Amino acid sequence: MRNHTLLNEFILRGIPQTEGLEVVLCAVFSFIYLFTLLGNLVILVAIVSSSTLHTPMYFFLGLLSIFDILFPSVTCPKMLLYLSGQSPVISYKGCASQLFFYHLLGSAEGCLYSVTSYDHFVAICHPLRYMLIMKPGVCVSLVVVAGLVGCLHATILTSFAFQLSYCGPNQVDYFFCDIPAVLPLACTDSALAQRVGSINVGFLALTLLISVCICYTRTGIAVLRIHSAEGRQKAFSTCSAHLIAILCAYGPVIIIYLKSTPNPLLGAMVQILNNIVSPMLNSLIYSLRNKEVKRSLKRVFRNVLLTVCE
Repeated sequence: MRNHTLLNEFILRGIPQTEGLEVVLCAVFSFIYLFTLLGNLVILVAIVSSSTLHTPMYFFLGLLSIFDILFPSVTCPKMLLYLSGQSPVISYKGCASQLFFYHLLGSAEGCLYSVTSYDHFVAICHPLRYMLIMKPGVCVSLVVVAGLVGCLHATILTSFAFQLSYCGPNQVDYFFCDIPAVLPLACTDSALAQRVGSINVGFLALTLLISVCICYTRTGIAVLRIHSAEGRQKAFSTCSAHLIAILCAYGPVIIIYLKSTPNPLLGAMVQILNNIVSPMLNSLIYSLRNKEVKRSLKRVFRNVLLTVCE
């Protein structure tokens, strides 16, 4: 990556139109962030500690929990620092790293949503062949492909954004470094980088969303053919939790990147929903709507209490 910049740092101006609310926002976002970390960590403990959950479905659920820990950690700690009165300055390399890892983790998690949709499709439509199709090697390969897609996507966006010259101003009118906020600061023409960003994000999001729709359309047809009411309820519960998480993930992407001139405050609120709130909701959705996870959590808490009492 060629570096033509004359700047060595940027200033994050924070969430638009929220001047004077820094203390309140810091308290709220600190609670949400800590709850996100704790909730997803608890799900990981439940999956690892229960041998009955050592299946491909919960392997992917565990990975999604890891991503829901890492993804908000790209932007939230820095945001909490400057909301608490610390310096809002971020280095040039720090800004590039933030943009890269934000898109790497976001796109890789999007790929994992599609993989999980396929896993649900196989589990419901081909239950007798499920373990044969979703072998450990296949699961690991799908995860590696998701990581490679995320890495390629992030590398393209970061390369186009930071090949440009940045010679001032250096105030990023947002709460973290992202394509729509950084490109307007470039001294050179950023039209190509903007087009590449929109096309890249739009194509990847659309491709993944179509794959999810195909899997769940076929899964839904199979669910309607299940004669047992209990079987239909179990399949619906598993799939609905995943669909809610997908809606929370793709809704903000469509609003932020595919809308040409979003309202700054609306864009920030939607981005916060995507960055911070969705990972917290995912931990609640997957734990409260999944009976196996709830049973495992009860066993974990019971064992912890017994250990403490002894």
